[in-house]
Order: sequence, then C-alpha cells, then structure tokens
Amino acid sequence: MTGQMSEKPTMVEMDAEVLIIGGGPGGYTAAFRAADLGRNVVVVDSRATLGGVCLNVGCIPSKTLLHAAKVIADAQSMAGHGIRFGAPEIDLAGLRNHKNITIGKLTRGLSGLARQRKITILQGTASFSSPQSVTVIGNKSNCEISFSHCIVAAGSSPSTVPGLPYDDPRMIDSTGALELADVPKRMLVMGGGIIGLEMATVYEALGSRISIVEMSDGLIPGADRDLVAVLQGRLAKRCEAIMPGTRVARIEPLEEGLLVHFTGAKAPSGPELYDRVLSAVGRQPNGKRLGAELAGLHVDARGFIPVDDRCRTNVPNIFAIGDIVGGPMLAHKATHEGRVAAETIAGRDVRFAPKSIPSIAYTDPEVAWVGLTETEADSLGVEYEKGVFPWAASGRALANGRTDGLTKLLVDPVSKKLLGAGIVGVNAGELLAEAVLALETDADIHTLMHAIHAHPTLSESVALAAEIIDGSITDLFMPKARANVN
Repeated sequence: MTGQMSEKPTMVEMDAEVLIIGGGPGGYTAAFRAADLGRNVVVVDSRATLGGVCLNVGCIPSKTLLHAAKVIADAQSMAGHGIRFGAPEIDLAGLRNHKNITIGKLTRGLSGLARQRKITILQGTASFSSPQSVTVIGNKSNCEISFSHCIVAAGSSPSTVPGLPYDDPRMIDSTGALELADVPKRMLVMGGGIIGLEMATVYEALGSRISIVEMSDGLIPGADRDLVAVLQGRLAKRCEAIMPGTRVARIEPLEEGLLVHFTGAKAPSGPELYDRVLSAVGRQPNGKRLGAELAGLHVDARGFIPVDDRCRTNVPNIFAIGDIVGGPMLAHKATHEGRVAAETIAGRDVRFAPKSIPSIAYTDPEVAWVGLTETEADSLGVEYEKGVFPWAASGRALANGRTDGLTKLLVDPVSKKLLGAGIVGVNAGELLAEAVLALETDADIHTLMHAIHAHPTLSESVALAAEIIDGSITDLFMPKARANVN
C-alpha cells in the first residue's frame, strides 16, 4: 500500500452537568450563569471564538461600520451649519482593521470570562446521539459528550431565495457585506428589513449607489408606517431607488455585473445591472441541523424548537433559547432566555415572561419600538390613546440640525398606562430605554410627565408625548386639549 494515510480524528469521551450548544449571546450568558451557580459547563460552537453571529459577523461589526457611516453623514450635514469638510478619504484596510480590533477585544474578553469560570470550550459541530448525549465533530478530534442538562442555543442562518446564483462571489449576504472587501459602485439590497437597511446605510455613506427592493408593501414590516416614513424619506434622497411591493424574479451573472430582473409594483421598466447584490431576506432557525430526532426533541416544520416559559423543550432535561425558539431574533432576548434556562436547571423558580422586547433598526435615522405597535392595536381592536411629539418642536433636535424624527406613545384610555412606544430619529435606540422600563413597571403617563427630564435633550420628547395625551402640553398649541380644560 503506497501513499500516506490520513490520520483519523480521535474520539474523546466527556461528561458535563450542563452542555450548551452554541456560543452566541444566549449561549455564553447561559454558560456563565450556570457556572456561577456551581455547575460544570461545556460549550460547543462551530467558531473558534465565543460571541456567535452577533459579535463575530453581526451586531458588533455592523455597529462599528455604522458609526463610521454616521461620522461621514454628520460631516456632510455640517455644511448647512457653516462648517465644510473635504470629501472623506476612505481607507478600507484601516476601517476593516478597526472593526477586527473591536471584535478581537470583545472575544478575548469572553474567553477570559470563560477561563475564570473554568468553562470548557470546544470548537466543532454538535448533533444529538440520545436524550443525554451529543457527538461533536471537530477539526482535530471528535467528542462524545454525556450531559445531565443541555441548552440548545444554535441560532439561525441567512435565508436564501431559490433559483438565485448564490455561488457567484458578487452575490453576498450580511457576513460578506461586513467583510468590506470593496465598495461597489452600484449595489442592490434584497430585503428592506433591519439587516438590509443597516448595510445600505453603511455602503451608501462609503460611496455606493444603493437600490433597495422589498417584497412587502413597505420597509421594516414590523414597525409602524409613520416611523418608517421618516427613515424612508431620508433614504429616498440618498439612495438610487427604493422598490417596495417588488421582488427579484431572476439574476443573470454576466462578466460586467449581475443583471437583475424585477417584478412588482415598483419594478423598473427593464433589468438593471449591479456590481453587487446583497441578499438580506431574513433568517431561518437551525433546528433541523442538530439530529434532534435522536434525542426525541420536537422541531417544527420551519426549524423552530418549541419551549415553555422556563425555556424547557418537550424533553425535560433539554432547554432551548434564542433564535431557534421563535419570537424576535434578537441578542438581548436570547441573553435573558439564557439566564432563565441556567437558573431553572439550578432549581430556581424563574420564567421568561417579559412584558416587552425592544426592537431597533440602527439606520440613519434610527427606528425603535417596544410593546404594542399602532398597527397591531388596530388589527386586534385594542383601544388606545396616542401622543405624538414631532422633533421639529424639539430645541435639541433643531440645534443638531436633525428634526427628522418623532416620539409616539400609546396608552390605555382608562388606566393611562403605557401600552407601547415608537421613536424615529437620531439615537432613537438609546431613547427607547425609558419606555421599556415604563412598560415593565406598569408606569402611566403621569409618571413620565412628572419625572423631570433635562433640557434641552431629545429624551424630553418622551415626557412631552405623555403631556400631549394628558392634554397639558405647553410646548405645542393643541386647541382640542385647551377646549377640554375646565
């Protein structure tokens, strides 16, 4: 027999009190909490570093690039304030390096926290072999891990559109976009949701001519239309085209670019040629990639794993959290679920029952909402009162030169307790925290009104929206409110 035989990976057997599949925000939070509660913890993840999609190829790198985009946009806007800067010199290598340094600092921090807690981290792909064990396929060795409890935090993957040429390197997903290989002259963003619009914001600021196509009737389908209208108004001025109610019919890979054919309400009269196409049409759970049937674990047709309010699956010793269980696919939801799962395993009486989960699009301007939206209230027949404070009446917004915003509160007509809130404008995501706390504590508009907000700030807009509902606002003239005063 000639030639050199490849070395077979060795099989290692391990035991864990708590095995966690997935090292993203939910997974590492669950791991750290379980370890703090005295459990022996093993984490398996396909990446070499903790942090999952969010830290490595999602939330953190995108915000790093969005900050750069904001600096460019702010510099441009200062021309109207009498201060002019030259055109930016964009060093892509330097920008990539800054992004990678940021990711590195955070991943090293997580590794250090895991070491301090004596958590075992394994790189590999896990699949169930029984209700008490998984097989991990790694690069150098394979493991059979027996566990007392398991927390599945395996996340989600980008969705694709059948028939499109994803094998063409000029067609990228969000991970490819965040690599920042170059700045295409002309780019199409498929998907008008949060991920697509954030990437559109980055690449437009860096110099790409951006078009956005969205199958539904409007951008960010989950948000109220009055909030989205503010963002869309700014995008319309900065982008080449916005095409709601339209979809990509097919894409022809040509030597000179990707020729895209459209169909729908806002479809161009003919095909358009783009240097890049970014596919951001949503994400799908990874539930069908785990060999769940060998554990007797129920996975629905879409790939979600149903859980109860303790994050427990139909198999009593197996829990699931994050994107894979449904609900909004958000890191901050997953981290709270991770704590609940870890504490339940430790015997604590806890449940995942939030009154609200905030959503934020880190676009320019940002769009943020929490609790009941006006669209949902109308469709469900829920009675509400509404207060909308326009940022055109905000001294701070005027001083900033960014009056493109509004703050909206929805309250119960009888109790005056907050039902939901929506904010669009610069730093809307930061401003939303007050509304999140108000919802969780059952606060009413009088609490928001009588809490003295610093002036001049954008945070005042929350109190002023409450005053509008109360009919006592002085910063705007409201004849109807005056007519109701005795």
